[in-house]
Amino acid sequence: MAIKAVAFDVFGTLVSIERPTRPFRKLVRLLHEAGRPRQRDDGVRAMSNPIDLRQAARLFGGMIAEADLSALEAELREEIQSITLFSDAAPTLLALKARGIKVALCSNLAAPYGPPVLELLPFQPDFCAWSYEAGAVKPQSGIYQYLCDGIACRPDEVLMIGDTIEADMIGPRKFGMHGYHLDRQAAGSNAAASVGSLNDVVTLIAAHH
Repeated sequence: MAIKAVAFDVFGTLVSIERPTRPFRKLVRLLHEAGRPRQRDDGVRAMSNPIDLRQAARLFGGMIAEADLSALEAELREEIQSITLFSDAAPTLLALKARGIKVALCSNLAAPYGPPVLELLPFQPDFCAWSYEAGAVKPQSGIYQYLCDGIACRPDEVLMIGDTIEADMIGPRKFGMHGYHLDRQAAGSNAAASVGSLNDVVTLIAAHH
């Protein structure tokens, strides 16, 4: 079956955060220090609801000082401003578009991080399967279903690539997609399942035709 669409993970795959401040993680820590027990699903809840930092504080039901919240919001802005595209991202996206392949994003992230990424891309993707809009996170099957519905493709027509083995390779393969692990540090990577650069994506598509 020919590949009709490529879905990319975002952070660590298309873009990197040059100055990470991790404000959502700090929010959970501050709430914990204020007496709210950490919950195992805090991260999942923050990424599967369309909320900002302030709304996340309310969702988690903890008390946090306004000064602390404002400081976290400033850190979030700083982190977002430090997002940069990897050098192989734009050429790969443009090469796919030129071949008539649909381009999608499929990413676990909190709502404030989606729009800034789109501003960096050379064109708007055909579809974005953001976890906070899908109401599910990778490797849950719900987000892959949301992705396939959004780009109107069957799973076996979609190639997924990202830097997390479970979320971007194993999960998608279980769902019936072609999942590949992007390992930029790999010298002699396992070619059957991983690639060392986004430049290899076009080659992968040719191999599936």
